[in-house]
Amino acid sequence: MADGARTGAAVGGAVAAGGMSVELPLWKAISYFRVLALCYALLRYFNSYLHFLHPVAGWIYFGALILWTLASTRAFANPQRCTWYVLGFDLALAVTGIVMSGMTDAPARISHGAPTLPTIWAAGTVLGFAAKGGWRPAAASGAVIGVANILGHGGPTGDNVHNIVLLLVAGCAIGYVIELARASEATLTRALQVEAATRERERLSRDIHDGVLQVLALVQRRGAELGGSGGAGTGGTTTDFAELGRLAGEQERALRALMTGGPLPAQRLPEADRAEAADPAGPRDLTALLRGHADERITLSAPGTPVLLPGPAAGELAAAVGAAVDNVRKHAGESARAWILVEDEPEAVTVSIRDDGPGYAPGRLGEAERAGRLGVSQSIRGRVLDLGGTAELYSAPGEGVEVELRVPRKASQ
Repeated sequence: MADGARTGAAVGGAVAAGGMSVELPLWKAISYFRVLALCYALLRYFNSYLHFLHPVAGWIYFGALILWTLASTRAFANPQRCTWYVLGFDLALAVTGIVMSGMTDAPARISHGAPTLPTIWAAGTVLGFAAKGGWRPAAASGAVIGVANILGHGGPTGDNVHNIVLLLVAGCAIGYVIELARASEATLTRALQVEAATRERERLSRDIHDGVLQVLALVQRRGAELGGSGGAGTGGTTTDFAELGRLAGEQERALRALMTGGPLPAQRLPEADRAEAADPAGPRDLTALLRGHADERITLSAPGTPVLLPGPAAGELAAAVGAAVDNVRKHAGESARAWILVEDEPEAVTVSIRDDGPGYAPGRLGEAERAGRLGVSQSIRGRVLDLGGTAELYSAPGEGVEVELRVPRKASQ
């Protein structure tokens, strides 16, 4: 019972937090059942109260039953409101009606199998216990109602035993189904949480991967400018070395945290990105983000009007294009040229990056990914897939490489 209660509380918390629980429709069905069962019990009593020894006592009981059923309708429609105290009072009211039936009805009617005052309304109590705690509380409440039937209304007759067995079977079956549904829902929730955490770490690993490449490129460029001597007289300054040290330290800490699964440190934003970070969800011009890649080797072709995308989507798509351009600079050769084409369509934004380098052989990307080089799989393809888009790469030895990134506008929202 404790396990069922804890699971029910957890699922109820998810419902309260705004999530949809698989058991919520069942609670509503139980609430409706109790109202319909009350109407049925009232109709049965109205047609036979003149045959009772003490009909006034029966009407008093039904008055209390009507008030309680209406007052607890909202409680039985929600697992958070339907507490064990509510269910306990409900069970007590059902048992009271069964015992009163043996006192107020005529002995001849009871011996001929006359129903109790609450009739099938008592089944709603068992269903409530089943939904709240599973099959064990359902069996316990059903047994209490069964004992009350045997001791307070007619003894162990064939009809009594038959009704008690049906009540126990129905309550236990529904309670068991509820337990299975909760276990499945909990498993699904954990799987979604693991998937979300994995996707988040993949996104962070792409950022760190790109950051490391940028730092290494900066170190290489500054090293070439300094001529390898490290002296300020060759063009380097103490500030240059301090900045390189800071950037290298940031990337080292981020990589270490990523490998150990610890919290990732916050990285300082470049000056150009700080203003954009103030409104990250606002629309951004993709073309403006890509202009920094254009130089004597890289040609950018884009519409004359801004290509607007939501800030996060534009940033991720621009980062994927940047990773593709970095691959051109590193692998296509010093004399290779590349062309970036931006197409702004009503349904999607497509960016193509094509170079005239040597290309690569089939299967080369798979080998690189197995070797731990994630530039294509994470920095390019992973980013676009997270935006709901597609990333296609085409290449053959001696024919260069073409990367086509397509992000639907609806998915980017």
